[in-house]
Amino acid sequence: MRRRAAWLFWTETALAAISLIALVLTLVRKDWIELLLGVGPDHGSGSLESLIALGLAAVTVVFALLAGRERRRLRRREA
Repeated sequence: MRRRAAWLFWTETALAAISLIALVLTLVRKDWIELLLGVGPDHGSGSLESLIALGLAAVTVVFALLAGRERRRLRRREA
């Protein structure tokens, strides 16, 4: 069971890190959708990317909180 908990902690930590990197890239490069797809669903205003950044921020916080909870759980088991 401890091995599963450690695996869960590292998975949640990795997902938090990936979503944080995606958030930073979205904030730095607002026109990535236009570059990647060749179309401008928001007509170049950046509003879609702003919504994506808000979603990524929420995902990052959720996964970071879950990883922290799992880490505390693991520490309690070790004590």
